[in-house]
Amino acid sequence: MTAQVDYLAVLLAATSGASGELLGSDEKELVRLVWQLVDVKNKKLGKLNELLIKPDLADLTEEKEEEEEDDVVEEHEEEENRSGADSVSTTTSVDTALNLFHLHLTNEVNSAGAGTSVCLCTDGQLHIRQVIHPEAASKNILVPDCFYSFFDLRKEFKKHFTTSDLKVLNALVMAESLSLPVDGSNMWDPSASEDPSAVLPAEAAVQQVQLMASIVLALLSDPFNHTFSNPERVSEKFESGTCSKMEKVCDNTVIRARGLPWQSSDQDIARFFRGLNIAKGGAALCLNAQGRRNGEALVRFVSEEHRDLALQRHKHHMGNRYIEVYKATGEDFLKIAGGTSNEVAMFLSREDQIIVRMRGLPFTATPEQVLAFFCPGDGVKEMCPVSGGKDGILFVRYPDGRPTGDAFVLFACEEHAQCALKKHKEILGKRYIELFKSTAAEVQQVLNRYSSAPLIPIAPAPLVSMLPTMSLLPPPGSVRDCLRLRGLPYTASIEDILTFLGEFTHDIRPHGVHMVLNQQGRPSGDCFIQMTSAERALQASQRLHKHMMSSQRSANSRYVEVFPCSAEEMGLVLMGGSLSHTHTHTHTRSRSGTGLSPPPCKSRRLSPPSYSFTPAPAVLPTEAAALYPPIGQMLLTPRPLPPGHAYYPASAQLYMNYTAYYPSPPGSPTTLGFFPSPSSLSSPGGLVRMPGLTYNGNGVKDLISAMQGYQGPAESVSLLSSSLIGQSSGGEAPLMSLPALVTKPGAQYLDLTLL
Repeated sequence: MTAQVDYLAVLLAATSGASGELLGSDEKELVRLVWQLVDVKNKKLGKLNELLIKPDLADLTEEKEEEEEDDVVEEHEEEENRSGADSVSTTTSVDTALNLFHLHLTNEVNSAGAGTSVCLCTDGQLHIRQVIHPEAASKNILVPDCFYSFFDLRKEFKKHFTTSDLKVLNALVMAESLSLPVDGSNMWDPSASEDPSAVLPAEAAVQQVQLMASIVLALLSDPFNHTFSNPERVSEKFESGTCSKMEKVCDNTVIRARGLPWQSSDQDIARFFRGLNIAKGGAALCLNAQGRRNGEALVRFVSEEHRDLALQRHKHHMGNRYIEVYKATGEDFLKIAGGTSNEVAMFLSREDQIIVRMRGLPFTATPEQVLAFFCPGDGVKEMCPVSGGKDGILFVRYPDGRPTGDAFVLFACEEHAQCALKKHKEILGKRYIELFKSTAAEVQQVLNRYSSAPLIPIAPAPLVSMLPTMSLLPPPGSVRDCLRLRGLPYTASIEDILTFLGEFTHDIRPHGVHMVLNQQGRPSGDCFIQMTSAERALQASQRLHKHMMSSQRSANSRYVEVFPCSAEEMGLVLMGGSLSHTHTHTHTRSRSGTGLSPPPCKSRRLSPPSYSFTPAPAVLPTEAAALYPPIGQMLLTPRPLPPGHAYYPASAQLYMNYTAYYPSPPGSPTTLGFFPSPSSLSSPGGLVRMPGLTYNGNGVKDLISAMQGYQGPAESVSLLSSSLIGQSSGGEAPLMSLPALVTKPGAQYLDLTLL
């Protein structure tokens, strides 16, 4: 519409909730329509009309229901109307109200006889886009044609007052700029209201329309002589289409909707944002790693103004679910909806086609079988022909051409698509087929996912395998004075391990037991123990290998494998590395191992004499290596223990942990990663004897918690002597100078070394 219209209907919509700039943001229902007709050519005003929407109450009596039939309209005279409108009508539903408004407007235009073209005019975008269309869409109401185009009075005013800000404009500000007489004492100013969510009073709605009509007449008169042309448009339906990855998408036009029902389509998303103009192909449903919808969608609008209005629908409802709306970027949208395949572009080039996704196809399925699946020929009612025949079928394949079991099929109309969806889980070949209504963006996303990257990304290789060989890998012939216990019960505690070792408990170094945890912080069934000598480690492995271990927390028992290993091997494995060894004896034979020593042999001479390590590939080329320090120096530089931890002396060194499997000292929190403690301690140890300590608690964890935050021996003794751990009462505990070991684990008291 480029020519000036004959009539303007100045319209105001009010809800039972917030008004002003928050109109429609609280999802409240429409309760009032106020309008006044303006004769553009003759510059005359028509009568002021008010339409009230009062739904029937559930507790109405039968007599009142008989008197007030559904959709009955009651006319009132001006004298009986307190709001000041010339004509007031009342109806009981939004559907009837919209149709009645259109009927009254058409009759008034026809009776005037000065022309036939009429268009709405509102103060801003909210009345049409955020109130009338969203409520009509949620209630499946057909909106009359007059609500799909309107003039925004603020934008028309800004054409003459270019310095004005649309966000702060309202009818009162425009009237003051045009020097129109305004009764400030009675005029309602939304910007001056203390409560932005206040309901618009009935008298204020009528005054607002009268003021807007005066502004229209002022713009039509000298010196402005404004022409009302090119109205705002509301999209009647969502247009599907394709989007190229090379296309530029503005960041200020995209939102992310979260919490969608899994069966929702792009048409459902467009219905939720009814009243706002979505760009062609601008609704893209997101898929998870398994190729299924995850309840999120990215929506691209035609302008930033429409995006900002969409953000006001945060936590509005789609059925029984509320939808969260957040800002997104153009890059996010292109990742989901963008495509580069010419085959997909050709497939989606047909407009007004309904797309159905097939999942679970046999890998040997052919286009003929798919066509026969939808058109078996057994009955006319079951036939749903595919649009374009074989050209309407798109099989999804891997980059090497192998089929994935997915396909997309085009149908000419909604009726054929609904008929096809009734074949959900019917058999094709020997497999049942899942059918879903799909979108163009989902076609792009599925094709991009299968053709560019695997559904489940491959985990990166451990960091240690990329580090220089000389800086980390243990040299051959290292002293194997440590033990690795594999296959522990998941409920095994430190006390259970000490009980399992028996007499070899005395040969454990201070803080030499290291439980290995998995990514969730739970025991992995592995444990490393530092022994005082290689001989005792070998004896323990030979004597305890595949012996049964029981746990105090569980009645189940498991046999445990015990292997000797070196401290360097232990440290490397705990940090995520892996080793390979060659078992060499009389019959030379190469095999790949788990990164640790093989099971112990009964005879010392049968133990493998040496290990060979696979060299790691170089990270940097030789020319560039001279410009950078070794990676091991940059990443594995030891850092001192910060003050406040009581597990190690302040001089102890910690190493950064780069793997999910990390060591932990006995009784320490599982959230901290520690490198094996040094064998020599810089500060003397002290021993506290605590008689009567019970085993029904967490044992060492309770003791460590009591000592937390105390570094010095004297402070530790003072704290422990006044702490009650696992008992109701206790006296002073004497300090004795004993070896720095955990002794007598099975007795009624426990001696704990404090560093």
